Amino acid sequence: MKRKFLSLLAFVAVAVVTTSCGEKKNETKGEDAKTEKKITSEAVKYKVDTANTVVTWKGSKVIGGSHNGTMNVSKGTFAMKEGKLESGSFIIDINSLTVLDIPADDNGNASLKKHLLSSDFFDAKNNGAAAFSITGVNEKEGKTMIEGNLTLKGVKKNISFPAKVSVEGNKAMIVSEVFTINRTDFGMKYGSSSFTDTFKDKAISDDVELSVSVVATK
Repeated sequence: MKRKFLSLLAFVAVAVVTTSCGEKKNETKGEDAKTEKKITSEAVKYKVDTANTVVTWKGSKVIGGSHNGTMNVSKGTFAMKEGKLESGSFIIDINSLTVLDIPADDNGNASLKKHLLSSDFFDAKNNGAAAFSITGVNEKEGKTMIEGNLTLKGVKKNISFPAKVSVEGNKAMIVSEVFTINRTDFGMKYGSSSFTDTFKDKAISDDVELSVSVVATK
């Protein structure tokens, strides 16, 4: 009986570990910045349509609870060569950050936005813009993988994510899958249990989910 009980405990322990350590969405580790790709003379240039381009974000607590929202892209260009993405870059307006999971007229919305824009997180006063520049594009397991330098809060790291790239007439689109970056790679250590003794029920996950939807025209 005792042996069966211990076996049951072992099974439960394995199940808990497996559940809590599930695969993260397209996790990308921030690496040293790489050489950014240049636009060649043969490539077709596109200008980002900022009104129809958006970056979405989602941050979570280690144990339960999350917030999500968007940020705007203020400008950008990219180039296509023979129907494939060659190079490009765009600027993200950090001050355009919105919170979508709390009603806009709720005091909690303004409070959270203010905290996210503070030096604890994005430090928008001193780093009001983030930038992404493509360093490579390749096919992996049937997906287009875009690699580029992300400059956030004054820190430049190379990241990669899967995306669908398409062209329709004079319009080109880049729509990424949801991918994950580690915010502490960019100096955002507030509430991280990796660097402080924050209790798990109050700790904020180091991982932030992002996705981008870029529309551009010739």
